[in-house]
Amino acid sequence: MKRLRVLVLMDEAFVPPDSLEGVSDEEMLEWKTEYDVLTTLEEMGHDARPLGVSDDLGAIRDALLEWKPDITFNLLEEFHGVAVFDAHVVSYLELMKQPYTGCNPRGLMLAHDKALSKKLLAYHRIPTPKFLVYPRGRRVHRPTRLHYPLLVKSVIEEASLGISTKSLVDNDRQLQDRVEYVHRELDTDALVEEYIKGREFYVGVLGNQRLQTLPVWEMVFKNLPPDMPNIATAKVKWDVETQKKLGIETHQAKDLDETEVAAISRLCKRIYRALSLSGYARMDLRRSEAGQIYVLEANPNPNLSYGEDFAESAHAAGIPYDQLLQRILNLGLRYKGYV
Repeated sequence: MKRLRVLVLMDEAFVPPDSLEGVSDEEMLEWKTEYDVLTTLEEMGHDARPLGVSDDLGAIRDALLEWKPDITFNLLEEFHGVAVFDAHVVSYLELMKQPYTGCNPRGLMLAHDKALSKKLLAYHRIPTPKFLVYPRGRRVHRPTRLHYPLLVKSVIEEASLGISTKSLVDNDRQLQDRVEYVHRELDTDALVEEYIKGREFYVGVLGNQRLQTLPVWEMVFKNLPPDMPNIATAKVKWDVETQKKLGIETHQAKDLDETEVAAISRLCKRIYRALSLSGYARMDLRRSEAGQIYVLEANPNPNLSYGEDFAESAHAAGIPYDQLLQRILNLGLRYKGYV
């Protein structure tokens, strides 16, 4: 394996400390991905250097020109505090003719705009819940084609930001209140979609042209109260105490026959290509009680923490964590967005 100079690009707030002494597990959660990727690349023999940025492209330019990395490992999820600006940073890397890991700018732009991605998926006859977007300042009126319960979330934010149990609404009053909450607190348009009752699946995909899907992963609520929906709220994803209380587990989905797994794999590859994704991504799916698979959203550059869903599903497919990172590096080196 060739030793590479790898510039690990991340938010400046998530640059890991030099030592873990005195750092609790909860404190580490914010920058665990950055730490895991950085230290594993170093253990693999690569020369990996972190670069934290927030709103200055000049820092990236200086690092590229002075150090001349072979590739940039992109862990940046926003720029100037705006989630969708990460696509522009990747565009800048392409303008600098700098190889990078993860998704290309077009795929980031399409997938981050959940409404636009749903329209593209609908065009390709890929099942997704019925939805409507309420722009900021627009009156909230529910068309008769949308049926309760409805899930209300930001049209662009990631990582379940702004999603709580109150996001699932059952009447017009609740709908108006939650849409106004998204407009006011998140300062984005609101995406409203029909809630699909059923099992929640995650499927990782690796590749540029030739694609590999990872085993179907499932989020399970072992202690879910009868009146609580099984949705991945921000607390479910990030709050350790909530995870313990609800008995949250993620593991390879059980009781799926080979035919259904193969159909899910084909579906995820269709989504990946329809949204022009590259590198790696995770598809969030719902399997209704009737057995219909619906696409909730596609997540380019998903969480790469050791022990999290994507890495665990890769391990189940025979790809240990270090090999996963090397695969991602190789895909980035082979992808030529500027040719």
